[in-house]
Amino acid sequence: MSNREIADIFENLYDILSADEKSKFEALAYEKAARSIGSMSVDVSDIYSMEGISGLMKIPGVGRGIASHIIEYLKTGKIQKYEEIKDKYPIDFQNLFKIEGFGPKKAIILYSKLGVKNLNDLKKAAENHRIRDIPGFGEKSENLILKNISMLNSLGGRILLYDGLTEGKKIVKYLKNSDLIKQCMIAGSTRRMRETIGDIDILATSSDNKSVMDLFTEFPDVKSVVVKGDTKTTVLLNIGITCDLRVIDDHSFGAAMQYFTGNKDHNIKLRKISIDNNYKLSEYGLFYNDKNIAYDRDEKFIYNKLNMDYIPPEMREDRGEIELALQHRIPELIELNDIKGDLHVHTVESDGLNTTAEMIEAAINKNYIYIAVTNHTKSLKVANGMSDGRFMEYFDKIDEIGKKYKIKILKGAEVDILKDGSLDLEDETLKRIDCVVASVHTGMNMPEEDMTDRIINAIKTNKINILGHPTGRLINERPPYNTDINKISEYCEKYKTAMEINASPERLDLNDENILKTSKYNIYYSIDTDSHNIYGYDFMELGVGTARRGWLTKNRVINTMDLNNLIKFLKK
Repeated sequence: MSNREIADIFENLYDILSADEKSKFEALAYEKAARSIGSMSVDVSDIYSMEGISGLMKIPGVGRGIASHIIEYLKTGKIQKYEEIKDKYPIDFQNLFKIEGFGPKKAIILYSKLGVKNLNDLKKAAENHRIRDIPGFGEKSENLILKNISMLNSLGGRILLYDGLTEGKKIVKYLKNSDLIKQCMIAGSTRRMRETIGDIDILATSSDNKSVMDLFTEFPDVKSVVVKGDTKTTVLLNIGITCDLRVIDDHSFGAAMQYFTGNKDHNIKLRKISIDNNYKLSEYGLFYNDKNIAYDRDEKFIYNKLNMDYIPPEMREDRGEIELALQHRIPELIELNDIKGDLHVHTVESDGLNTTAEMIEAAINKNYIYIAVTNHTKSLKVANGMSDGRFMEYFDKIDEIGKKYKIKILKGAEVDILKDGSLDLEDETLKRIDCVVASVHTGMNMPEEDMTDRIINAIKTNKINILGHPTGRLINERPPYNTDINKISEYCEKYKTAMEINASPERLDLNDENILKTSKYNIYYSIDTDSHNIYGYDFMELGVGTARRGWLTKNRVINTMDLNNLIKFLKK
């Protein structure tokens, strides 16, 4: 059973209930549960089968009532409360809220006034200029709605990498748990760690293809079987995308992994190089005079045989990596085990779901040697932002807590960058902070020049260490704000301010393209999870994958440093 399905239901309950002030606290309970469950890699059905309701209640934000809803869904596939509310408001809240600035109250108003239930209804109403005359909207809102719908349509049916990767890993584990499988791996865009994926590709080897395909189609998250064959089967998953399973000859596994990982242009170039060297490359092997010289060999053998460096999967996008490999200049990319700490996490003091102690202990379980606790500042009221006074009291608490643990707890804050570029904390408070993450959270529609100046003014204070989620985009939901990223990079270099690679699944900001662009400057990066609960630490895999897609080495990432060198960097 997919965590995503249950999280989506709780998110929808939050969206609907939050429109009514009387249901505000009930709505927040569903929102907290959705955030926890949506970020978990362990399936709630496994937790329930092993530990029952008490196990579910250990999940941050899940009390007895929420746990009962989860059990109801696991047993029946439905939550009666949600079904009743859906009857009252038959609105596709989840997709409507992908429109910037579109909340539950606006959705309910347009449903009651115009009968808008989904994106298609919204598009028609905006195109016919029926929205601008409704109080609370106007012509500007109507045009923005059309612009955002156009952006969403261009994305197609792609889902977030985290959801696809989590599902892919579950399928691989499910298949490997049988005695039918010899080798099994995820390939395609998921292996390349693209920020969104349109399908999942899995390769496996077996001596009993038919039984493997039968097993695959019985996977619990399969919604329907699209096509079933002896060597390839395609299913539609409950998360809304298809998954292809190919069962191939065991001796061709390395060649197949190479073939089904790189994007189309990467593979075309590689096949041309093969021909130029009197070889023939396919998913079955690397052939010379009709003999498969890659028989029982891995991907590295194929690249090396073509007189190239091995190209890591994340780089296989035809962005110059083949030319680099031919020159034997492929960089040694950062690895997940290079990360020594997380410099952007939240606790219950602002909008996190776990206590400071719980976040520290979860970081210790990741073998980190330091973390920075970076709660929100006062201007971000929606996130229970902390005042200067609250921060000062909290820092005293951190000093006391720090004595109990070997891990270094850095006093931090995610400080709002205000519209004029000033910071949302007093200088006296900032002086006590070890790690200042500065981010834009409001006023995102500023013209490019103004937004660029706003961020540069914050950097020029020389009081920030990390520029948080530098473009502000939310994947599939909100475009980046308009900035001159090159100009900002110049100031990050000058003031020794690291750019964040925010590993939160809906952000991945900076993305790979901006990493490639900004890495031409002498700047550093910080890969952080922006964790709001203990499960959020697992997002680090996405951040490192994004960094690898941007060709980063560990010497460019500050949270691969040991503690002494990190502190030197933070002190500038």
